[in-house]
Amino acid sequence: MFYDILAMEMMTMKIKTGYLYHIKDKYFDIVNDENLMQNHERGKKRPTYFTIKDKKILWFIPISSKVQKYQKIINKKIEKYGFCNTILIEKIFNENSVILLQNAFPTLEKYIDHVHTVDGKPARVPEKLEKIILKNFQNLMKLHIRGIKVFFADIDKLKEKMLDEIK
Repeated sequence: MFYDILAMEMMTMKIKTGYLYHIKDKYFDIVNDENLMQNHERGKKRPTYFTIKDKKILWFIPISSKVQKYQKIINKKIEKYGFCNTILIEKIFNENSVILLQNAFPTLEKYIDHVHTVDGKPARVPEKLEKIILKNFQNLMKLHIRGIKVFFADIDKLKEKMLDEIK
């Protein structure tokens, strides 16, 4: 009974920036972009995505637990460029987590499988971290607009595909 009520609440929940969600496999089948991260890892719905609501489009930013793997990549970027704003390592729910801004992509609400929960409640990153992620994402989008490749996926093509679905 509890899970039925929780499921109903999640279905009627408004999608909001800063919350974590999981995406349906159908999205990956439709967009067919090899540069997107895999949706499943050992039978679990992975990764969890930080979500930015931007009018009708949602931007999903993968969250990973593979801190050691990405710390090496961050170190190389810092060595080469003096900084790294495409990958962040921050505490989320008392654990170090990797926020993969470079793997961001646009999607639509209909492709959300479910909200990520912690202790039965919809999961949201702390407000301070949300601001850091948003600032970095906005900076990366500015670079993208100037023609600098910072995202792995072809976000323009994916966004156009999502906007076409809305029409």
